[in-house]
Amino acid sequence: MTDVRTAAIQSASHAVTDVPTRVLQASAAVTLAISGYIHAQLYLDGYRFIHAVGVMFLIQAAASFALATLLLAASLLPVPALIHVAAAGAALGALGGFAASRTVGVFGFTEHGFQPAPQALISVLAEVATVLLLALAVARLLRQPGGLRTLLRGLVRG
Repeated sequence: MTDVRTAAIQSASHAVTDVPTRVLQASAAVTLAISGYIHAQLYLDGYRFIHAVGVMFLIQAAASFALATLLLAASLLPVPALIHVAAAGAALGALGGFAASRTVGVFGFTEHGFQPAPQALISVLAEVATVLLLALAVARLLRQPGGLRTLLRGLVRG
């Protein structure tokens, strides 16, 4: 029985330190931080004066920076799956806000195309990259022995 537990721990440790997965997570952290930087820059450049939208830009920037930091430490934290979901959610939320601001508007605020340039385009590319990189990282984790346990560490006991 001890040999089985030892093998499971070694498999989980291998999944945590898998270099390609760590590179994907670190890359996702960078792209999420880029999105956060752009939202912070736009907030400071005048979006802070737009009712409700300004505050959402500030929250998006802060959340992106915090989640990027957590992504860098995801394999060391108790529940890395929650960090992956939250980071992907932040990127998808920003993309949703972008789409809404160009279609139905957000609290009466609308924009057109990829304005302001180049921030809008860079932000969209960074957010799409974040989601794709996180999907690849999770897929790699799930393919490894003990990967699901590693991803859900803290929720799964055993």
